[in-house]
Amino acid sequence: MFPISRRDALKSASAGFGLVALAGLLGRQSAAADKPLAPKAPPLKARAKRLLFVHMNGAMSHHDTFDYKPQLAKDDGKAGPGGGVLTASKFKWSQHGDTGSWFSELLPNLAKHADKLTWLRGLHTDTPAHPQAVVQLHTGSANAALTRPSLGAWLLYGLGSENQDLPGYITANPPPNFGGAVNYGSAFLPAHFQGTRIDDRGHLPNLKTTSGTALQRKQLDLIQAMNRDLAATGSAPDQLEGVIQSYELGFKMQSKVADLLDISGEPQAVKDSYGVTDKPNAAFARQCLMARRLTEAGVRFVEICQPGWDHHNNLHKGLLDRCGSIDQPVAALLTDLDQRGLLKDTLVLFGSEFGRQPTSQGKDGRDHNITGYPMFLTGAGVKPGVTYGATDEYGQKAVEGRMHTNDLHATLLHILGLDHEKLTYNYAGRDFRLTDVKGEVATAVLS
Repeated sequence: MFPISRRDALKSASAGFGLVALAGLLGRQSAAADKPLAPKAPPLKARAKRLLFVHMNGAMSHHDTFDYKPQLAKDDGKAGPGGGVLTASKFKWSQHGDTGSWFSELLPNLAKHADKLTWLRGLHTDTPAHPQAVVQLHTGSANAALTRPSLGAWLLYGLGSENQDLPGYITANPPPNFGGAVNYGSAFLPAHFQGTRIDDRGHLPNLKTTSGTALQRKQLDLIQAMNRDLAATGSAPDQLEGVIQSYELGFKMQSKVADLLDISGEPQAVKDSYGVTDKPNAAFARQCLMARRLTEAGVRFVEICQPGWDHHNNLHKGLLDRCGSIDQPVAALLTDLDQRGLLKDTLVLFGSEFGRQPTSQGKDGRDHNITGYPMFLTGAGVKPGVTYGATDEYGQKAVEGRMHTNDLHATLLHILGLDHEKLTYNYAGRDFRLTDVKGEVATAVLS
């Protein structure tokens, strides 16, 4: 027997009760114990409180952005070690900051943060197919058919949420074709821990009520009274408390999340710094500004995504467009976080699911590369200006400080105060974890 909120109220109140669907999204019948999102003390020293992932979906070409290889420029046009023709970047490069970090002319604003960045330059992963690689980056497993909890879900499971009136995990503009909801789902973890999806304008489905807040509160009070009466009988299903909690969170979210995602009240100077306009190419700038607001509000894990980096052709023009859309907003986001003191307890991760080849594909393209590529970290928990790992002279294979996706996840969890080997969940008779049976923490980058 289901409580009335699941059986009858979904039918009778849904027309004027917009939070019902939202509550279902946040905590379906697989709900857990009382206040499952309450903040928890991390078992390890937490160097950061929250994580912000800036995802460049489609595989950003590191050979043309921030992984300068003099030997590649010298050997332009020669045969590559694995076949193909070595192709140097067409863009100009220069060094920046006290670290002398190399950036191409495509990223002049991000280059100003050179000394704050911690580079992971020896990354590698398992599959060159986007759907599987994206899913592995988000869940630790490349097999989308064997659904695993996402990184954000594991963080909520291990740490809870700092703000009980907001979702603990929000993803903006997630890639729809590369695993879809698997990338922010909770799989076999309770549904409380899954991500909440928004678009680049902050729209959250089923957030608005058509009956008015006062009437809706009365409806909810009636439903919750029935649920609590059922709970008092001792015969209520295990899921009931989770339903009660998710309805309350859904009601609170209607005003608080909408206000939080509304960037119209931001000072014009702030919006200008991010490059926020009403034009379509400003979508990512809006995401970056929303990410700062969500981070400031205490959302445990925020992910923002810019697609369109899969340049098998039209590389030169494509990079001008994509880098032009992210350079100013990401730089402004890092500056804004720093000025507000948020980088002291927020870890930022920037990167793609894999890299691209140093050889040409067609007249103007680069193919996928899973054997060596970079990402960067900045903010809480890492040493600024440090480079960990390296690829070979052509930027094709990781040869030093090799980090598999499992190692990346282990390091991220460690910085947040979680032991990746002990953060487990028993399902179907087995203890599962984000890093499966692998993963080593890159201690060299820790602050």
